[in-house]
Amino acid sequence: MKIYEWLSKGPEDTSSLAQKIAEKLAAKDVLLLEGDLGAGKTTFTKGIALGLGIQKNVSSPTFTIIKEYHGKIPLYHMDVYRLQDSSEDLGFDEYFEGDGVTIVEWAHLIEDQLPKEYLAVSIFRIGDMERKFEFKPVGERYELLCEELFS
Repeated sequence: MKIYEWLSKGPEDTSSLAQKIAEKLAAKDVLLLEGDLGAGKTTFTKGIALGLGIQKNVSSPTFTIIKEYHGKIPLYHMDVYRLQDSSEDLGFDEYFEGDGVTIVEWAHLIEDQLPKEYLAVSIFRIGDMERKFEFKPVGERYELLCEELFS
């Protein structure tokens, strides 16, 4: 599996990349976000939302687990960090197979419920503002997407 790396110099850079990615997303696309607290997962998600034409302020769904936003296509933003039991059936597959784009923060906690294909995005803090992004495409759809974006 090829890994694509990208360096962000700050939040504006992160948002700009996320907006470019959003322009290429379609219903049933799934992005998995991993990164320490404060790494930029919500900043990245806000950029995706802007790229999808969502005007509402996007915030982390830490306590609600799932937030839905409506733009050109829906955005389903999940934060599964606080789930007590990964086997609990919260209907994740309905979102993954639904009519929108799904972003899952801390996705490794529900690994057994994830779809077979997705784009895994890991964010690493390398300075006060700088971040390193690693994009790992799983499945042909996401391999083609990364080739188009990063080659």
